[in-house]
Amino acid sequence: MTIYIDPPAWPGHGRMWSHLVSDVSYDELHTFAERLGVPARAFERDHYDIPSDRYADAVRAGAVEVSSREVVRLLQASGLRRPKGRAQGRVHRPGPAGRDASRRHSA
Repeated sequence: MTIYIDPPAWPGHGRMWSHLVSDVSYDELHTFAERLGVPARAFERDHYDIPSDRYADAVRAGAVEVSSREVVRLLQASGLRRPKGRAQGRVHRPGPAGRDASRRHSA
């Protein structure tokens, strides 16, 4: 299991943000985020938004540091990339009732 994170370089809501991604499956990504205590609302299409103050926590938990370009390359190569504005079904993190089938989807 490999999860990747880019540097906190994306501004928003008065903070800087990173992107947490998987190159294997959304299930793998959701499991890692859940273990890290990242709220489900932080999931956006194909990644989790991670505030800069949680970056080191993600790396300590096993996320591999890569560039922002590498995050996009990994998502595209894996078929997990879901760009903004695309008319695609929503992939979401499962609620407390159980797991869903949010597996690998092609972009």
